[in-house]
This record gives sequence, structure tokens and C-alpha cells, in this order.
Amino acid sequence: MIARKFPNGFLWGAATAAHQIEGNNVNSNWWAMEHAPDSKVVEPSGDAADSYHRFGEDIRLLADLGLNAYRFSIEWARIEPERGFVSRAEIDHYRRMVDACLDKDVEPIVTLMHFTVPRWFQRDGFWRADDAPELFERYVEAALPVVSSGVRYVCTINEPNIAAMLAGGEDVANLVANAMPNPDLLVADRLYESHVRARRVLSGAGLRSGWTVATQAFAPTGEPGSEEEVQRYGHPREGWYLERAAGDDFVGVQAYTRTWVGPGGPLPVADNVETTLTGWEFYPPAAAEGIRAAWEATGHTPVMVTENGIATGDDERRIAYTRGALDGVLATITEGIDVFGYLHWSLLDNFEWASGFRPTFGLISWDPHTFQRTPKPSARWYGGIARANALPDH
Repeated sequence: MIARKFPNGFLWGAATAAHQIEGNNVNSNWWAMEHAPDSKVVEPSGDAADSYHRFGEDIRLLADLGLNAYRFSIEWARIEPERGFVSRAEIDHYRRMVDACLDKDVEPIVTLMHFTVPRWFQRDGFWRADDAPELFERYVEAALPVVSSGVRYVCTINEPNIAAMLAGGEDVANLVANAMPNPDLLVADRLYESHVRARRVLSGAGLRSGWTVATQAFAPTGEPGSEEEVQRYGHPREGWYLERAAGDDFVGVQAYTRTWVGPGGPLPVADNVETTLTGWEFYPPAAAEGIRAAWEATGHTPVMVTENGIATGDDERRIAYTRGALDGVLATITEGIDVFGYLHWSLLDNFEWASGFRPTFGLISWDPHTFQRTPKPSARWYGGIARANALPDH
């Protein structure tokens, strides 16, 4: 069997987000939302996977599988639970996570903001507040001890395009199936200014930084006007954010599925295609298409695939999806695109926001009562690819 090699030094890892796995993130806006009387969240995050206490075990499992990189987020609501108060204990907690990675020869890739913000930040105007970028910059400065040594790559803001759409005020339930809300353009501008300020702080500390964008593989149906509609619909939801990563140290691509677009806008997922537990089309080429879109829009900013995966209860389909995605990633590298890492979403089954714990994206499952971790066959398969730094031919 012929193995197709990835570049030397390629980062093979998995990703998580603090609120989705830590548990008891009580000072965050999402915790408040989950427990509101009129909450549309199907269940609260609660203890989640208790990774706040079990991060050492999670990092050890990742390393034992053969992976060499771990993307995790630090939680602003823990570090600054009240406006102007910085918790030294929480700074130390997240620094211990970095050290745990380094002890296992795992590259720590730290995300500063993965959707959640402190309750006080939400109360004081959220991303619409005039001083929001300044407050984020102050948080980044406070968090520098977490990443000041042993960390090379920092993601400033996770999926700002999704964050701006979630802030747009539209009731998602009333949208056409598979449509994405209109973004709040003020929030988009505030997020970008926050990113620029964060990068200035991080660059001053010798760190490489970028933000991560949820790419959607927008596909025209071929009907008259569909090509134009892809641009009209897609640019404010994806292209604008990729373009602003030009000149950054890297851009993160987060790809899962594709979106068909006709002359009237996005179309529902067809009845005759395979779908995942999130209702998305099973579409492994999404990663490669996201990479190509990012490379072109940024004028050749280096790319890290910071999320790619599938929500499924059938682990064989997870392997099939990931194999197809990696085929595409390797093809983009062969084309000359600078792709230097692939981080699977997710290391653990986790709290998938408004959908609760039902969509299982993880390479590792866990018992909700004992929190015992169990690597899935897909985890060992993926670890074998990482150890070989190569993808075998089919």
C-alpha cells in the first residue's frame, strides 16, 4: 500500500472549546442563557465533560493516540468574572493546561474567545458597545501569562462570522431551512477591531495569531442568477472575514458541510442525501473547499484547519468522513497551498450549544455519571494517520 505523506512538522490534533467541555462556567453569558425561563437551549451545559478538572487526562489521551496538537480555548468569564477583576488563580489554571501539553510534547494552540463572554460584558452592551474592542484588548493583555512561553499559535476569535450572525437578532426558527441569519454589521466591525487589537498585543509578545472562519462551501445550483447569489449571500457571511485575514500569521478554516444556493438564496438539504446528527449534508470535500476559499480570499495567508468533523453515532461514518476530508486537505497541499495543520472537531463528545449533548462529534466518548473517557475506533484510526504523517491509498 502506498502512503501519501504530509509535510514534515505537520500538526495533527483535535480541538475543543472551554464552555462545551469544562462544565459550570457560571459567569458566562451562555450559562445565563441556558438557565433563563424562556431559554431555547434544549438542556443546560451543567458539568459538561468536567474537563476543567480532567484536562490532564484529556491531554494524555490525545498524546497517547498519537496526536501532536491540541486546540483549546480559555474562558474570559473565568479570567475576568467581574469587570476589571482578573483572577490570578484562573490564569494559573490555564497556564497549567499549556504546561500539561508541553509535558506530553503536544503543541498547545490557544483560542482566546470561543463564542462565550462574561455576563458583565453582555450586560454592558456586548459587542455593540463602543469600548468592546478596548475591553477585549485588556483581556488579551491579562491573559498573556497563559501563552507567553511554549505557545506558538493563538486564535483570537472563533468564527466571528457566526458570532455576528448570532447577534443579528433574527429568529433562526423562522428562516428558510439551511439559511444563515443576516449578520449584525456593527458586531462584525467590533469583532474585527478586537481582532486587530489582539493581534497587536500578541505580535508584541512574539506570538503568531489569526482568527478562525466557518467556511460554508457555498455552491451555485447552475440556474441563472445562482452564481451572483452565491456572491451576494456568501460574502457578508464568509468572504468578508476571510479577506480581513490577509496579512495575518495564519487563518483558521472550520469546515463541515456545503450550502447549495439558487437564484433565490440558500436551499434546504435535499431529501436524498446522507445527513449528520446536526442535519447537515455529509460532505467531506468541505475542508478542501474551505482551504481554497481562504487561500484565495486572503492572498495566500497560511492555513490551519482548526475544525473539521462530523456529528454521528456511527463511528465508521466518522472514519469515512475524515478520510475523505484528509484526501482533500492533502490535495490542496499538493496544489501548493500552505496548509500546516489539521485539528479534528472534536476531541470529546461535548455540549453542542443550543442542541445540547445529542450531536456527538467526539473522537472520545465519556460517561455522564462517572466521566470515564473511552476512545472510539475513529480516534485510534486517526491517531495512526497522525503517527505515520501519511494517508494510505484506498
